[in-house]
Amino acid sequence: MSKILHITKDNFETEVIKSDKPVLLDFWASWCGPCKMVSPIVDQIANENSSIKVGKVNIDEESELAQTFRVMSIPTLVAVKDGKVINSTVGVQPKQNILKLLAE
Repeated sequence: MSKILHITKDNFETEVIKSDKPVLLDFWASWCGPCKMVSPIVDQIANENSSIKVGKVNIDEESELAQTFRVMSIPTLVAVKDGKVINSTVGVQPKQNILKLLAE
């Protein structure tokens, strides 16, 4: 069972870039309705898949990371493997589509 990480600019390199597992990043904000719809799906993926890391990035608190990933709309989901972005998607997605992001 994975725990969901709160990703900040301070732990980004350790938890994402240097991760030995693929990482799913969920860029969100507390005022975002669609983010609230996708959040339980992301939580479920984290709890069911110990082979991946799941991190959430609050764009209001971590605007630098949002800019780095060129996040224009939320929710934005980004899959990172070996320190590189392998896939991303914007908007509410079904669980199967989110899992496909990680299957490079």
